[in-house]
Amino acid sequence: MALTKPPHRDPARVVGYIRVSTDEQASSGAGLAAQRTAIDGECQRRGWALLAIHEDAAVGGGSLAGRQGLLEALEAVATGVADTLVVAKLDRLTRSVLDFANLVDRAGRERWNLIALDLGVDLSTPAGSLIAGIMANIAQWERSIIRERTREALAARRASGVQLGRPVLVASDVAARIAMRRSEGITLQAIADELTRDGVRTPSGTGSWHPSVVSGIARRAGVPSRPRGRRPRVAA
Repeated sequence: MALTKPPHRDPARVVGYIRVSTDEQASSGAGLAAQRTAIDGECQRRGWALLAIHEDAAVGGGSLAGRQGLLEALEAVATGVADTLVVAKLDRLTRSVLDFANLVDRAGRERWNLIALDLGVDLSTPAGSLIAGIMANIAQWERSIIRERTREALAARRASGVQLGRPVLVASDVAARIAMRRSEGITLQAIADELTRDGVRTPSGTGSWHPSVVSGIARRAGVPSRPRGRRPRVAA
C-alpha cells in the first residue's frame, strides 16, 4: 500500500482526539484528562497550534461508526481547517487494524497528517510512515484471510446442501411429510432419498435433497433430531 506524504506546514495546525469507553474511565494512562495532557504537552513542545481536542466518552473503539467527536476531528482535517490529527494512544483512535489502514489511506488522499504519540506513528516522517505501512500491509493480509475464510465457509455450506441467501419457505405439505416421517424414526438420509426419488422439489428449487435440509425443516416443525423413544430405522 503506497503512502502519500502529507504536505509540510510549519507550524502544524492540530486537532486532537481522545476517547474512553465506560470501563476505562479510571484506567491509568487511558483517562480523558491523561490523553488531553499528553496531546497538549506535545503541541507545546513542538510548537504546534492546537486548535481543538474532540472527545468521545463511553464509546468503544471496535468501530469508527457512531463517534461524533471523531467525526468532527476528521471533518476538521478533511476541510483544511487543520492539517494534523493527533491522538495520545493509537487504540484511542481505533482498535481495528483494518480501520487504521483505511484512515491512513484517507489521510494520504486528503493530504493531512496522522500522529499517534505512543507508537511513533507520524506520516510526515520516514519512521512513522514505515510503521503505518507495516500496519497497512497487515490490514491487507487480514482482508485477504477474511475473504478466503468466507469463500471456504460458503463452499462448505453449499457442499452440505445448506441454502445460502434469503431462505425460501418449504411447502406446508412437504414440511408436514418430513415431520411425520421423522417422528416415525426414519433417518434424515432415508427421508432425503425418499423425497428425491419422488421428485419433490427442495426449497431452493432443485430435485436433490440433502439430510441437512431435511433436518432444518424437521427442527422448524418442532421434531427433535432423534425422536425420543424410537430407534432410527435403517434404510433398506
